Amino acid sequence: MAGGTSNKPKADALLVSSLANVRYLTGYAGSNGLALVTPTETHFFTDPRYALEASQTITCKLHIAKGPLQEAVAGIVKRKKLKKIGFEPAWLNLDQHQKLKDLLPLGASLQPIPGVIETLRMTKSPAEIDMIRKSVRVNSEAYARTLRRIRLGMRERDIAAELDYQMRLHGAEKPAFDTIVAAGVRTALPHAQPTGHRLEENDLLLIDMGACLDGYMSDMTRMAFLGQPTKRVQTLHDAVLEAQLAGIDAVRPGVTAAQVDAAARGVLKKHGLDRQFVHSTGHGLGLEIHEGPRIGKKDKTVLRAGMVITIEPGAYIDRFGGVRIEDTVLVTANGCEVLTPTTKEFVHL
Repeated sequence: MAGGTSNKPKADALLVSSLANVRYLTGYAGSNGLALVTPTETHFFTDPRYALEASQTITCKLHIAKGPLQEAVAGIVKRKKLKKIGFEPAWLNLDQHQKLKDLLPLGASLQPIPGVIETLRMTKSPAEIDMIRKSVRVNSEAYARTLRRIRLGMRERDIAAELDYQMRLHGAEKPAFDTIVAAGVRTALPHAQPTGHRLEENDLLLIDMGACLDGYMSDMTRMAFLGQPTKRVQTLHDAVLEAQLAGIDAVRPGVTAAQVDAAARGVLKKHGLDRQFVHSTGHGLGLEIHEGPRIGKKDKTVLRAGMVITIEPGAYIDRFGGVRIEDTVLVTANGCEVLTPTTKEFVHL
């Protein structure tokens, strides 16, 4: 398994440990599996608990290990006389690395090769895009149905539970991540966990949610207000929305992730909110909720048609509140398509 250019690391095989990468290569969706990829074939390893599931989904060479999976991998390395084995350094800890090294036959060595599969995963196939579209629709429907049920006195946890229930009810296998619901001044916490806080009149409400459907994720953030927002709240919301639309408008093939980030960030700077924008503008998503590219200041990844990213600028003011607006966006040949159908209207409840 050679790199495309002479300055890239070369190996006879790549050991894939990331379950998301394993699923991408093999279709296996269980919780214990390894893949060994050579230039001519792919070997998949799991334990007897997943034998039936794997036999029904795996089309590559299947190995059901009676002992540790790494022993089975070492056996194939020996049988195939493989010498240089690449591995994913982010997914193999020091202890696992040492154990695998000890199991390999004489003459075989391990070589870190990061990001190979993740780079492939950045650009989605038509089938993957279709799955993300379905996930987005489930997410949006769950949000719409939950929004109609929100009342004064409900706890943040109640709303999060309803969102999760509605996602599953409409076809999701699970939420893509821990659903974020924050009200009042807690909206200034970008990743607030739902609490027992009960909704009060004049509370700002932030909902960040995503569905997982057949392994593929969606992501959306919307804002609402309990009552009529003050001028300061409305101005904050409008500034973030302007930044989000500027970020979306910048998305097209050939621009870098950093350029998209700069487009959104520049709007917030114009409004004096650049110091209140404390995270990147977005991220890729697919089999994982956070994938490459990172839509941030330093990411020089050039966008390509078929990438799916989020655009989610935010501004957070301590002891006042915060606003974030987020869509799932597909990079197309001529620009982009916002996959999220939910209105970005500042809903008054």
